[in-house]
Amino acid sequence: MSESLARVVVTAVLVEGRSKAEVGRSYGVSRQWVHELCLRYTAEGEAGLVPRSRRPLTNARRVPDALEDQIVALRKELADQGLDAGAYTIAYHLERRGIPPPSVATIWRVLSRRGFITPQPQKRPKASSIRFCAEMPNERWQEDTTHWALGDGTDVEILNAIDDHSRFLVGSDARVVFKAADVVACFHAAAAVNGYPAELLTDNGAVFTAAPRGGRCAIELECDRLGIKDINSRPYHPQTCGKVERFHQTLKRFLAKQDPAASIQELQAQLDRFRTYYNEIRPHRALGRRPPAEVYSVERRVRRDREHERARHGAHRMDGARHRPVRLPVPDLPPR
Repeated sequence: MSESLARVVVTAVLVEGRSKAEVGRSYGVSRQWVHELCLRYTAEGEAGLVPRSRRPLTNARRVPDALEDQIVALRKELADQGLDAGAYTIAYHLERRGIPPPSVATIWRVLSRRGFITPQPQKRPKASSIRFCAEMPNERWQEDTTHWALGDGTDVEILNAIDDHSRFLVGSDARVVFKAADVVACFHAAAAVNGYPAELLTDNGAVFTAAPRGGRCAIELECDRLGIKDINSRPYHPQTCGKVERFHQTLKRFLAKQDPAASIQELQAQLDRFRTYYNEIRPHRALGRRPPAEVYSVERRVRRDREHERARHGAHRMDGARHRPVRLPVPDLPPR
């Protein structure tokens, strides 16, 4: 009911002396509501006629203040370290700490109410691009370099390599300038721990391909020698290597929150620390909120078990064929 109609109703009762039931029938409201308006006007004057919120005074489903404070504290802690601090990640870390998390939507509302959500412009829809993903770990690696600055402003380069299927970070190395031989050395170092991939996907950087110059660079020759398929993205189309390109952003957000590295060695230590967190702890949205290491190790083990089982059954069939008893013809018995 509007304030003007409430004033008319109260005036009809208190000034004109009409009964509350009659006034209620005349203005289409209940007698109880007319009585309530009169009580408010008597107690508060004109302020009592202002429409009030119908929101309940209490909400049994509201997140407790203590849990809200934990959500906010975790948001600040993750953001200060340069790590992902969205609602999904906060829910994951709450569960790791033994705290039953509310729904992701509830966490988002808490962050929004506390002023931590920044509206973002409309992003390009995912349906506008063709998505691809390797079916198994080590089926394809993506490699790319990016730039970073040391504490004194010296520009350096970082080479990142991730597994296309599991997003597992197989290598993250820093150099002042990456040369063709450095790329090959880092590739072998990553493969020594994780095994070689079937394919290597890179962009058209000079350390990855010499095709524009009519030749072949070191990593291309090495892939040929190892029987690895070497693939280069189309020029000026970074979306092809989108997984490693997106990882560059995640890594730089972490590095920006660290003390500026004074040397390549200090920067490498920061990269190694983040690599452990990224692979073993950080939940990845594309993996159903599982850490990359979990997907990478489990599915590699499943693949190895399947290949071992296939080889074992193949050997068993061969052994069976080799040791199958030979039935000799039975000679004719002489007549009795």
